[in-house]
Amino acid sequence: MTPVAPGVIIAAPASGSGKTVFTLGLLRHLARRGVAVASAKVGPDYIDPAFHAAASGRPCVNLDPWAMRRQTLAALTAMLAADATWVVCEGVMGLFDGATVDSGSTADLAAATGWPVILIVDVRAQAASAAAVVRGFVTHRPDVAVAGVVFNRAGSERHCQVLRQACAVAVPGLPILGCLPRAAELALPERHLGLVQAAEHPALDAFLDAAAAWIACHVDVDTLLRLARQPQPQPPLSIASALPATPPVPPLGQRIAVADDPAFAFRYPHVERGWHAAGAEILPFSPLADAAPAADCDAVYLPGGYPELHAALLAGNARFLAGLRQAAARGAAVFGECGGYMVLGHGLIDADGVRHPMAGLLPLETSFAGRRLHLGYRQAALAANCPLGVAGSRFRGHEFHYATVVREETACPLFHCQDAAGGSVGAMGAMEGSVFGSFVHLIDSADGAT
Repeated sequence: MTPVAPGVIIAAPASGSGKTVFTLGLLRHLARRGVAVASAKVGPDYIDPAFHAAASGRPCVNLDPWAMRRQTLAALTAMLAADATWVVCEGVMGLFDGATVDSGSTADLAAATGWPVILIVDVRAQAASAAAVVRGFVTHRPDVAVAGVVFNRAGSERHCQVLRQACAVAVPGLPILGCLPRAAELALPERHLGLVQAAEHPALDAFLDAAAAWIACHVDVDTLLRLARQPQPQPPLSIASALPATPPVPPLGQRIAVADDPAFAFRYPHVERGWHAAGAEILPFSPLADAAPAADCDAVYLPGGYPELHAALLAGNARFLAGLRQAAARGAAVFGECGGYMVLGHGLIDADGVRHPMAGLLPLETSFAGRRLHLGYRQAALAANCPLGVAGSRFRGHEFHYATVVREETACPLFHCQDAAGGSVGAMGAMEGSVFGSFVHLIDSADGAT
């Protein structure tokens, strides 16, 4: 079997430790050195990958050890190996946090690929105690190689010396790759679903260059690359040469109009790549620019995003809304996920309590006036036949939004759902004729999963 491309996984004991900024700085630094570096992001994330792509100049892929079939993971890993010499993969949450207690973690991906872990430890409120944290993470799973550590947000050179000395005793021989000083100027702005999107960052290139300089000054990048080059035991994830025989999500049609702008940016590239590999044509259009889906398309896809931030503009974009209605009237498949699902409804109430009329194609009203978090992996089975497959077809996906449902009246839901542990979440979504959608972002088929 072909070995997995050399790479490292950037992980941490907990969210908020600085993985993303470290990864972006490392990617930009390597790209400026002329290194052919590809990147990946663990888990269901649409925002960080756009920052990765801006930093490296190459597309970033999602790798999800819980939601993706083994063959999907293998194919995406093969694609990374074909496109670059090195892979830098950013983890999600803490290293051992996953969909359940024992599945879907960054550590699971490390074990599957054989990529060593570089542990980013936030030391703002600790000194020698950090060594105990590092030792625990190094020894917790024998099939996961924590190959080096970087201390982040150190307060002084003396602080760094204590950290290095304590680690030398607790975990002798473990490379300390860097001790990064606090850098408030490298904070990224956030909003309710994560970072403000890369396309909206006012000075992204300057930020990435500053992060690269920070890495170059304080991290032993050459040693980090040597760690990635070290031979690992043959990982259990075998490499495929192409996407799985069945795409992650079946193509909705042969000519698929895909909404593509800051209001509808939460798309998984591997899903669209699977559609293209199956022979479908992708036709991007911008609802925010009041563009309608192509008049000859046989399917329309409205992904998630931030329609609630642009509700007034979308409500007034007559060409866009008329184009959706015309597509539905001629029987084209019209599919909305999360934010796209809300736009297919009759109305969307923004955070100020103002109602904005939407497409009116599904019996749905949603609101952001009283926000409530909905978050978690979903196992979804189709409730009826539709362009996604026959009734009972199974998928894995993710739900993450703050909308509340004011009204959702349908004789036919789209999915019957369970959470990652198998607990019932109930019926989700709606289907009316050729129009259908739900709050679930589909990641991969679960039929025949291995």
